[in-house]
Amino acid sequence: MTAVTQTGRAHTTVLLAEAVEALVTQADGLYVDGTFGRGGHTRALLAALSPRARVLAFDRDPEAIAAAAAIDDPRFTICHASFGAMREELAARGVGQVQGVLLDLGVSSPQIDTPERGFSFRFDAPLDMRMDTTRGETAADFLARADERHIAQVIRDYGEERFALQIAKAVVARRQGGDQLRTTGELSALVARAVKTREPGQDPATRTFQALRIFVNAELEALEQGLSAALQLLAPGGRLVVISFHSLEDRIVKNFITRESRDEFDRRAPMAPPRALKLKALARVKPGDDEVRANPRARSAVMRVAERTEVPA
Repeated sequence: MTAVTQTGRAHTTVLLAEAVEALVTQADGLYVDGTFGRGGHTRALLAALSPRARVLAFDRDPEAIAAAAAIDDPRFTICHASFGAMREELAARGVGQVQGVLLDLGVSSPQIDTPERGFSFRFDAPLDMRMDTTRGETAADFLARADERHIAQVIRDYGEERFALQIAKAVVARRQGGDQLRTTGELSALVARAVKTREPGQDPATRTFQALRIFVNAELEALEQGLSAALQLLAPGGRLVVISFHSLEDRIVKNFITRESRDEFDRRAPMAPPRALKLKALARVKPGDDEVRANPRARSAVMRVAERTEVPA
């Protein structure tokens, strides 16, 4: 499904049919779309569900919340919040159990393609990178206050950038010279000077921009919180479907599902039965060749599917 954004740019939802097919096990159930974006998955869910069903969607981006106003369906509710807070948000609405949780992680095409959001080095724009522009610290704010060690740690840990220390040194040296980084173009040029080699076809700034975006938005912490909340909320037989686009996210999802779906014995009591499993791992799905050709941004996507067991949370 292709959704047209308020800026006129099209956003193509990745693994749309596969995600909805994996998620929906009960046509009149209650489902959570944790990452509304421009509503591709939500619209497909509503089309697949019965008149008695409900879809509660979450997004931190005010532009996504505004786009949700175009969905005129009494079965649909949008929440301006991180999916990491879904348990508390649903409890406030009297919801304690759902039939499915869908998370489509990372930054969306409209966010990347809107220069003023500061997510892309393809445009020279304010260095913002916040998904929720109504609160929090921008990437420029962070780089203006953090010390060399902290900047290097963020770029290394969240970007897997081997030149993290050199980039951090360059940021601090520029700042000490009285010239703070304020735009994406300035940061991209600084990284290009600090990074001596890079994989063919990859811009030197790719990993640094990824790292700052993940850090500014606390994306990995929100993912951990969202997975834990989903485990608490899912009804027996309910599905967890997560689409990720880089190794840091996918590793967290994979480890979570593995931990909750693997027999685990207590070494202190070797004769005791294994810990009861809360999840059953069902599938790992990659986009097909046709989808990747039509939407190159889909090439790195991985979808993992798990089902809630009868074991109490």
